[in-house]
Amino acid sequence: MSGHSKWATIKRKKGAMDAKRGQLFTRLAREIVLAAREGGGDPEANVRLRLAIEKARANNMPKENIERAIKRGTGESKEGGVLEQIFYEGYAPNGVALMIECVTENRNRTVAEIRHVLTRAGGSLGEAGSVAWQFKRAAYFALQGSEKDFEKIFEVAVEAGADDVTIDGNIIEVIGPVEAFKNLLDSLRAAGYQPEEAGLRMIPTQEIELGTEESLQVLRAIEALEDLDDVQNVYHNLRITDEALMAIGEG
Repeated sequence: MSGHSKWATIKRKKGAMDAKRGQLFTRLAREIVLAAREGGGDPEANVRLRLAIEKARANNMPKENIERAIKRGTGESKEGGVLEQIFYEGYAPNGVALMIECVTENRNRTVAEIRHVLTRAGGSLGEAGSVAWQFKRAAYFALQGSEKDFEKIFEVAVEAGADDVTIDGNIIEVIGPVEAFKNLLDSLRAAGYQPEEAGLRMIPTQEIELGTEESLQVLRAIEALEDLDDVQNVYHNLRITDEALMAIGEG
């Protein structure tokens, strides 16, 4: 399982997202706004919007919040400022590369907050292009399943254009080209598999492994970044060991 997914798993176990439901709703709403702005307000014709709505519903986001976000995205509602999606690049402690995905109405505020968190953690904000070359944008899916499911999912995913299918414990990950996203999603669902996570993300081309204490320093920095209101996702190239996973889980 990739480092990003192990981190997501431990956060779910700790219930961190439940404690920040208001912040979660804000992030989900922003994703709906951007999806509707990019591809229109019809979820049947806009895969990104359909996924964003499904994710919002799975997290018990009220129907009126979802509808309000769609209207804001399509321009029917003028509520709030203009949102823009920005990627910032930088380094966590110990040289771990970061791609920080933000959605903001005020980029000056956002960059100042990110710089403050990174500096305090012993990292740094980088110039555009400083770490992006270490990542590739890809279609990503995570599913619950057994070894038996893995064989079937592997077959379906490769046929639909996947580049890589892996299993770790009971989590199966599928990675493919961005342009294969819809075909992969439709094929997995047609075969009876509902991804727990589906979307486009930045995948590191090569991961680095650190000792447990160094890994914990990095994960604390990532957690501080994820606590910022304007940060949607933080992608990194740290290979999280089982030891680090256990240590952060106990923290």
